[in-house]
Formats: sequence, structure tokens, C-alpha cells
Amino acid sequence: MGDTARRSDRVHGWAAGLARGPAEVLDFLLPLWAGAALGLSPTAIGVLVAAETFVSFLVRPVAGVLADRLRRTRVAAAGAAVSAVSLAGYATATGFATALVVAVVGGAGGALFWVALRARVAQDAPEDPAVFARLFSAEGTGTWVAFVAALTLLPGIDASGVFLGGAAACVVAAAVLAVAGDDPATAPAPAAGWGPATRRLRPLLLVVGVIAAAEGAVSLVLLLHLQHRFALDVGEIALVFLPGFVVYSLAPEYLHGVVGRIGRRRAMTVAPVCSGVFALTLAWAPTVWVIAVAWVLAAASFAVAVPIEQAVVAETSGLGPGRAMAVYETATLAGVTVGALAAGPLYDAGGLVVVCLAAAVLLAGTAPLARRALGRVGAADRPVPVGAAGTGSPPPAAVPEPDRPARGGDGPPSTPGPDARGAAASRPSARGWYAHLGVYLVAQAGLAVAGVSWPVEALLSGPHPAEWFWNSSGDLLLDAGRIWTLVLVLDGVWSGGRVLLSRRRAAPGPGAPSRPGR
Repeated sequence: MGDTARRSDRVHGWAAGLARGPAEVLDFLLPLWAGAALGLSPTAIGVLVAAETFVSFLVRPVAGVLADRLRRTRVAAAGAAVSAVSLAGYATATGFATALVVAVVGGAGGALFWVALRARVAQDAPEDPAVFARLFSAEGTGTWVAFVAALTLLPGIDASGVFLGGAAACVVAAAVLAVAGDDPATAPAPAAGWGPATRRLRPLLLVVGVIAAAEGAVSLVLLLHLQHRFALDVGEIALVFLPGFVVYSLAPEYLHGVVGRIGRRRAMTVAPVCSGVFALTLAWAPTVWVIAVAWVLAAASFAVAVPIEQAVVAETSGLGPGRAMAVYETATLAGVTVGALAAGPLYDAGGLVVVCLAAAVLLAGTAPLARRALGRVGAADRPVPVGAAGTGSPPPAAVPEPDRPARGGDGPPSTPGPDARGAAASRPSARGWYAHLGVYLVAQAGLAVAGVSWPVEALLSGPHPAEWFWNSSGDLLLDAGRIWTLVLVLDGVWSGGRVLLSRRRAAPGPGAPSRPGR
């Protein structure tokens, strides 16, 4: 991966993280805020949430066409700016009418941003199949950083202040994309229409929609279960989700390497089964900690499945990247909507166990269908980067001169071949851990100001009993900080070990020949 590609990758990651965090916090806080601050009934809250979802559903095809006709980073920047307007509107809304208008604006902004950004990432996927995994990782990082910030600031600035902070993050995302300059003029989209592409992708889109429906239903009832069964407040519920969000940010690149070894079809068979195990665990989980651990398993399955789904749709649709991502996101959004609509009546009729059993059955049944769907659409099981795939017949091997040792300057400088470039691009790097460390330091600085930074308390506060370090600190945010610190250390050990091992393997052994032909 060259310097320009790395810079583009960082730009896309920063934009995705800055926009995803506020969106997830909004989805989490909106129902609670609408009921408490605006006094809306459950029916009105449902209409508010459904309005944003429905508008986003309608705008996604339009966003796909725009992303194939205009510069994609600029379309994404416009979507981030519209999302910022929506979040600022929530902060100043005074009733149902204004909140409804704001929801409509937010649905349009989200559709423009995510379709265009993922279409831009899809441009780089042929040369680097890991780009969707890194994008998903950046979204996960933005999610849990936003949750930590929101939970820290919420008592002091209220939900309106949190919405304004999210609007500011979206403005920064728009600025990052607007000045990126990494998006070449968009080539004309292929002539294939929506109909043929949708028919070709129908097996995979059906799998995507069913998985999204099952996972959407389980996510909704999980919130209700934590609130009603365990009587948790907003902050405590968010902390149950936090370990899974951390997995979102750490696991995708590692799991992409696993997928490369076992193949997409096998990975897409295992991922729904893991989600189904989470659903079954949730149905009979005795404690919150069991739910948190099971949620980590579900997050790992998302980190496997979502990048594969996005990459396969981009590769096999026959459409331009913008319309391809619009088709994919429409299927996902339709599935989530159906799952959320079905979850409520099922929960009212039979409780948590009925919803979780239904979701587990759907996911288990989808596992073999996912394998067949990838074969039906013609997706490569182990994709090879374009730069690493040799074309044509190999050049004849050069015959070394036995009497002339190779010396620097005796011939033209050698250029690494495609295989060498591919190996260098896929070599492990510690960049992800450095980014994790930077986010950790920034977040801990904010938590330290609020007096709930675990490392600051551990180092600067008075002596603590051993239980304070290993079991409970007496405060949920301090406990979350302890877990985060441990995750950071383990991530550093893992990343550093991979880098050292890869360098050791790449280094020539002591018996390496000193000149060709010897």
C-alpha cells in the first residue's frame, strides 16, 4: 500500500469514526430523550424513529446514483454536513413537529454519507481487500469513543449538549472529506441497470436481510431486557455494550486475516451461528456479565460478516460502487426495520425467550444459505489483490554470470514484483495499536477531568486494596477504564508480537546465499 493509499485509508477511517459515533449515540439516546425531554408517547417515539429509517430507505438509491456521478468524498461530506444539521436540530427541538422534521433530515444525511463513503472505499477494494475490514474497525472505534464521551459528559451537559457535540463531530468529518483530495473523477457507471444487478445479487441480499432482521430484533429486545429485567439505567446499559464495541474496533483486521486463510464461504457459515449462540445465551443469561461476554461473541461475528458482505456486493454487482452500496444498504436497512417491527409483538406475546429462539432459528438456517449465496453470485472465496495477481506468462529467468559477483550499481535497480508488493502490503503493522493508544489517551484525559479515569486513579490516588485493581473499583466508569486498559495492553502485546514475528520471518537466514546461482 503506497503513501497515497494509506493517506486515503486514514481519511476514510477518521470520517467513518467521527460520523458513526454520534449516529449510534443518537439511536441509543433518542427514545429516552424524546420521552423525558419532549414528553412524547411511545407511539410518537415510534413514529419519530420510523420516519428517519423510512427516509433513509428512500434516499439510499438516490445517494447511490449521486455517488456514481459525482466525486464520492464530496457527496459523503455533504451527507455529514446534513447529519450535523439534524443533530443540532435535535438539540433545539421543542416538540414532536420539529423533531419529526429533524428526523427526516437525519435520514437523508445518513444515506448520503454512508453510501458515498462506502462507495469510495469500494474503489480501493480490488487492490486491497482489507479496506472494508478497516472501515468497520474505524466505525467501531468511533462508536465506543462516542459512548464513553457521552456517558462522561451527559450528567453535566444533558442530552442536548451531547447532540451538539455529535453535530460538531459530523462537521469535522465533513471537513476531513472536503479537503481530502483523494477522490479521482468518478468514471461513468456500468450500463447494467438496477433490475439485473438486484436479480443477480438476490441470494446474497436475502441472506443479508435475514441476518439483519434477526440481529436487529435481538438488539432491540436486549435493550428492553436490560432496562426491565435488570433495572439498569442508561449509563449501565451502555457499559454492557462497551466490550462489544471495543471488539468492533480491534477485531476486524485480525479476523480479515483469518477469513483469508479459511475462505469467505466458511467464515460466512460460522458467523451467523455465532450470532445465534448469542441469541440463545441472551434468552437464559442469569447475569449482566454473561450478557456482556456473549455480546462480545456477537460483535466478533459482525466483524467477520459485514466486511465480507460489503466487499462481495461491490465485486459482483455489475454496478458502479455507489449504486452497489445503495443496494446493499437498502437490503440491510429493510432487514433491520422488519426485525424491529416483529420484535415488539413477539416480545409482548411471549417475552424474551420467544424472540431469541426465533432469531436463533433464523440465523442457524441462514448459515448454509450464506455459503451457497456466495457461490451463486460468483464471489471469490479467497480474493487476491489486483496488484498481487500476476498476469500473462512469467518472464524468463535471468541466467547469472558465475564469474561476476553481484555488486551494487552493476545493473539497473531491481523493482519488486507484484508478489513482493502484495506481501509488503499485507505485512502486519502496529499502526492500529498506535491509533488505539491515541484514542485511549484522549478519552482518558476527558475522564480524568471528570474524576473517573482508572489509570489516573491507580497511579495518583492513595493506596488501593488488591480488589480495587482486579475486581471492582466501586464505579462503573472506573471499572470500564480498567477493562479498557487491559484491552489496550493485550492489543499492544498482540500487535507488537505479530510485527516482530513477521520481521523475523522476512529476515534472511544465516545460510542465505550471498550471490545468485550459488
